[in-house]
Amino acid sequence: MMLEFKFDVQLLIEGENLSEDEINGYIAKNIEGDSLLAVGDEELIKVHYHTNVPWKVLEYCASLGDISDIVVENMERQARGLQG
Repeated sequence: MMLEFKFDVQLLIEGENLSEDEINGYIAKNIEGDSLLAVGDEELIKVHYHTNVPWKVLEYCASLGDISDIVVENMERQARGLQG
């Protein structure tokens, strides 16, 4: 099974004056992928995204504040019953 986007990226951003709309807009425009969610408030945002370039998501999010609870899973491996 070949997925268009291989990695499932999830993380939290802690910061100040964070904007769901700005984060959603930037990621959607600049980082290829799908299933984007960026939800939270001005101090804590949870991001979830499917992409082939997870490092770009991490780099962007780290530029906004402290990132934590980072999970990057390989969905192709999971689809084959292997550890992601």
